[in-house]
Amino acid sequence: MCTSIAFKTKDFYFGRNMDIGYNFGEQVVITPRNYQFKFKKEKSIAGHYALIGMASVMDNCPLYAEAANEKGLCMAGLNFPGYAYFGTEAVEDKSNITPYEIIPWVLAQCENVPQARELLKSVNMISIPFKEGLPVAQLHWHIADKNESIVLESTKTGLYVYDNPLNVLTNPPGFEFHLTNTAQYLNLRTDEPSNIFSEEKNIKPFGKGMGSIGLPGDFSPASRFVKAAYLLLNSQCSNDENSSIAHFFHLLDSVAVTDGAIVIEDADKYITTYSCCINADKGEYYYKTYSNNQLTLIKLRNENLDGEALIAYPLVTEQQINEIN
Repeated sequence: MCTSIAFKTKDFYFGRNMDIGYNFGEQVVITPRNYQFKFKKEKSIAGHYALIGMASVMDNCPLYAEAANEKGLCMAGLNFPGYAYFGTEAVEDKSNITPYEIIPWVLAQCENVPQARELLKSVNMISIPFKEGLPVAQLHWHIADKNESIVLESTKTGLYVYDNPLNVLTNPPGFEFHLTNTAQYLNLRTDEPSNIFSEEKNIKPFGKGMGSIGLPGDFSPASRFVKAAYLLLNSQCSNDENSSIAHFFHLLDSVAVTDGAIVIEDADKYITTYSCCINADKGEYYYKTYSNNQLTLIKLRNENLDGEALIAYPLVTEQQINEIN
């Protein structure tokens, strides 16, 4: 489970909750322009846009969960079990890309969503693990820039790219279901509900927020999608950086998973291990973890982006508290 959001005030912001039952060696990783991306079936890319995002690094390869490139294009992979399907055979005249390669494949080459949409026309998703013993992640992807969002899904019936006007993505079922499902919540409103029972009875709301009765609050993918989309599209935020960042994390907090709320087999905990917000215009990556509420900021443009070596920052997971007295 996970939730991703694309959001614009003065700048463009993109981020996600990572809901998972384990840690995967995640750290904030910057890939400079001259690092050589190697692919299982396609030619390497040595000169490309710089990236910043959360990844595990194996054999000097960044396995990105989400990232943004220096041009402001963003992409996140979200769990899609039971629906994702990747072929086992390479297809001639196609770009044969594995799930773990698709984020660098797109972000290394594309400046915006229209370019990504065009690049994806040539892609065949192929099921090849990064290494023996490491399973192929069952994912779908949220891709966004300051102007629009799309969703990439590879299923048994083909590879699909959907327009995403709600700028939110969660988990199964497929994206078309989530768009249809939102129609069940057209009754929601941000103002007070009106009395439709009887003009003779002076029936009034007895508390604030009763216009949103029926807004789902559970942790299922469908409910998180509706809640995140409703709050994103109806809440208000000032244009400045601090307000935008604070607002973005409030949106993510509204659908975050607390310890003990979900229990799954073979996992000590199933929680929102981290939440992140990327100012894609500036290349600035903010994050917090379940055990550390304080925001940590890493800036893409403060590094040498013409280098060849990965730059990695371990997560700050110990609680940071600003003591006043």
